[in-house]
Amino acid sequence: MKQVKSIIVILFLLIVVVVAVQNYQELTKPIQFRVNLLFYSGETSGVPVFLVAVIAFLIGVLCIWFYGISERLDFKRQIKMLKKDVADKEQELNSLRNLPVTSGDVGAEQPTADA
Repeated sequence: MKQVKSIIVILFLLIVVVVAVQNYQELTKPIQFRVNLLFYSGETSGVPVFLVAVIAFLIGVLCIWFYGISERLDFKRQIKMLKKDVADKEQELNSLRNLPVTSGDVGAEQPTADA
């Protein structure tokens, strides 16, 4: 399975390289971005399209990375809580196992004070 995954990744990278080589002129064409906000107005100099794509990809990777870290920390906290719960239950079970055995039937009725 690991080899199949490696082959798929290599084929995907090969396709990306072929598309990039075939579209080299379009990918290096500079584009400008303008920002007009109430408190800020600006314009970038010519930025190649491939640089915009790489920056957008890296921003996406960072967002997913931070999300993954927060999810992992939540799971660790939940695991710690569940381990503590299991330890408490095991301690309770062991204390119940060590109770002395009483003589008499557990299901038998207890005598009443009427007699």
